[in-house]
Amino acid sequence: MAGELSPIDKAKYVAARRAADLVEDGMRVGLGTGSTAAWLVRCLGEMVREGGLRSIRGVPTSHRTAELARSVGINVVSLDEAKWLDITIDGADEFDADMNLTKGGGGALLIEKIVATASDQMVVIADAGKEVESLGAFPLPVEVIPFGWRTTQALIEETLISMDVLGRTATLRMNGEAPFVTDEGNHILDLHLARIGNPRQLAMVLNQMPGVVENGLFIDICDTVVIGYGDGRVEVRDINQGTVEHDRLDFEDTDNLFTDLAE
Repeated sequence: MAGELSPIDKAKYVAARRAADLVEDGMRVGLGTGSTAAWLVRCLGEMVREGGLRSIRGVPTSHRTAELARSVGINVVSLDEAKWLDITIDGADEFDADMNLTKGGGGALLIEKIVATASDQMVVIADAGKEVESLGAFPLPVEVIPFGWRTTQALIEETLISMDVLGRTATLRMNGEAPFVTDEGNHILDLHLARIGNPRQLAMVLNQMPGVVENGLFIDICDTVVIGYGDGRVEVRDINQGTVEHDRLDFEDTDNLFTDLAE
């Protein structure tokens, strides 16, 4: 129930609810991964059931998002079937004033980046705590192939010496006692950098390394950020239009939106 949500969950919910209003019937919609994106999928599912978005097609960025989307009645298709998307709505682990993002905390950064760049518009939904002065406080995920991952880790750590970062440690993400495995069968190295002085340069250098599949820096991809606050306030920043809009949403007492949304 809305009244039982924490302030952070309320912020995520109002951001997702506001972003859902950007979706029109008939659109092909990229569906992100993570706790904030799950709110968005639930909101869209409610709108589908109410008849307003009967013909949208959703392209999920992970197996768990696909399962959730199907469960709430969204027509799920592959990116190859959709070919191109009207909009992608996803969360972020961090974003800065230039709308550069760190993503991949949920382990789906590769597909998230593919889907986001195959869209006319990429919208990020986040609580206010995700905004940072500079990226890097959240560990930067780098997806690597399992073969020779220790060598890849060593190459990354050596390269970081010449980068504008404060930390240089890369750790293998674990799932219990075993390495975390992405939907594509890869591993993730989390880079503990503290601060990233030049995200664009770092993204380019990382992706030139053998063994690296993709990194979690999303540069020049995001068009709009929808920021939610625990009291129902919402801020919408559009980098292309140079506009900032403010709104306030009421919390709805809707059981089916406020259950089973754990990360």
